[in-house]
Amino acid sequence: MTISKFCVATDSGCDLPASFCTQIGIAAYHMRYSVQEQELTDHMDPSQVKLFYEKMRQGAVPKTSQINPYEFIQFWTGLWQEQNVPIVHISLGSGISGTYSNAILAKRLFLQQFPEAEVFVVDSTLASIGYGMLAIKAAEMRDQGKTAPECVSWLEQNKININTYYTTDDLTYLFRSGRVSRTQAIVGNALSINPILNLDDKGHLIVREKTRGRKKAVSRIYDIVTRLVVNPGQQTVYICHSDCPQEAQDFSQKLISKIGFKDSFINYIGPTIGSHSGPGLIAAFFYGQPRTA
Repeated sequence: MTISKFCVATDSGCDLPASFCTQIGIAAYHMRYSVQEQELTDHMDPSQVKLFYEKMRQGAVPKTSQINPYEFIQFWTGLWQEQNVPIVHISLGSGISGTYSNAILAKRLFLQQFPEAEVFVVDSTLASIGYGMLAIKAAEMRDQGKTAPECVSWLEQNKININTYYTTDDLTYLFRSGRVSRTQAIVGNALSINPILNLDDKGHLIVREKTRGRKKAVSRIYDIVTRLVVNPGQQTVYICHSDCPQEAQDFSQKLISKIGFKDSFINYIGPTIGSHSGPGLIAAFFYGQPRTA
């Protein structure tokens, strides 16, 4: 049996199923959120997430919380005591969350308690399954016998090449998260405006374009992916959605047939991102040209 040279860690905001993480050896901290003042845990279970979006459609306004330093320390302590190997933790991007800053503080405190330990914290500059992709790559490198520093070096150099493009047909939730103004949300919903969003090189969520109608927005994303993708035949396209599974399947099939991706990986957007995007969002993640400002 091969002895792992490091442990791959992340959190449930990576939007990978818990069963998949267990299968390939990714330790994911299950983040907390609340709906109608009831505190819940993201168990990374697609059936649970579907119920989450049904509540949002009924008017519920969920709230999320960052992983605090104490939670990081508890999480890493368990991993260190169980595996006794360096920990490579891949964080939700600092451009949209303070989670990374909390992880850096937690690392300093953790190493005071366990000075013989090694912890590497990677600011993914990504959200959702984008940093899930980095966790998958880290697990592959671990299984290939790479060291933690070799893995971290690769992640830091290549994270900029993970592109993502989103669209949604309801601006209400983007207004609540501060991405669009109240007027933009009202007018946009009335005129069926579907924004096309992505993450810039620092991981900030940017509205890049605005289109009339869902079909035009999705068609425009095909054009953008075609222009930016690198070696599609050698990679998986990752697709996540907030409770529009059939559309995600159609989106996947067209990306494979029109652009030539090897295959696809489809999963729900969990509560961490879904609380701010709402139901109806669909996104594609892929390796391509470096993200720009």
